[in-house]
Amino acid sequence: MERLDVSDGFDVHDYRHGLKLLKQDRGSMTLENRHGFACPACGERFDRLFVSENRENTFGKPSSPICLVRTDERLLLLTH
Repeated sequence: MERLDVSDGFDVHDYRHGLKLLKQDRGSMTLENRHGFACPACGERFDRLFVSENRENTFGKPSSPICLVRTDERLLLLTH
């Protein structure tokens, strides 16, 4: 299973072959993991990836485990 590499930041275009864009606005996007990529935090397969450049984000009550990864420019929230 290929793990998302965030060691030098994160560029969604490097993984576009396996991620489907579900929603996008000015500073964030939500993607579905269709390739079975592994989470950069825990190494397990994740279902959805939320990528944000915004300083603040609000989420509802998660119904599944989540992992957070911070790069210099983005926050990645992965749901399992």
